[in-house]
Amino acid sequence: MRSFRPAVLALGLMAGTAAPARADLTAFLGATTTPTNRQVRGAAAGSGLLVAGFEFEYSATTEDVQTGAPSLTLFSGNGLLQTPQPILGFQPYVIAGAGIFRERLGPATETGLAPNAGGGVKIALFGPVRLRLDYRRFRLGDKARYSPSSRFYAGLNLKF
Repeated sequence: MRSFRPAVLALGLMAGTAAPARADLTAFLGATTTPTNRQVRGAAAGSGLLVAGFEFEYSATTEDVQTGAPSLTLFSGNGLLQTPQPILGFQPYVIAGAGIFRERLGPATETGLAPNAGGGVKIALFGPVRLRLDYRRFRLGDKARYSPSSRFYAGLNLKF
């Protein structure tokens, strides 16, 4: 019974010093640059501990019929690694994941898997509000018109 007490005490101390889970929400606007620049907008919600985290994301890119650039809708789940604390107000990260895409140009539609990788930085503005800059490269399925597809966005990020 005596050896049980130190184990309970150790678990209690570990639980008391564990890093709290953190979450954030991002609303963004940007550009999908493949094959031409088109507006993309979307949102992401994520959570994580000190260095590792995950997020779920939705984005929609507009169609440009004149240039033959399809609309692109993406749903993805991503894992990310980031610095544990901001460095001079900047918190860099790398991100990778996979999801599902839907490409549409006129009546033609293509749906498939979309692995992605990229990185970015979250910049402290005031209180829990940050500016998030993100670059991502998506490898769309074999039947997509244009793959890989590149995207850059800027968004407001709320940390809580």
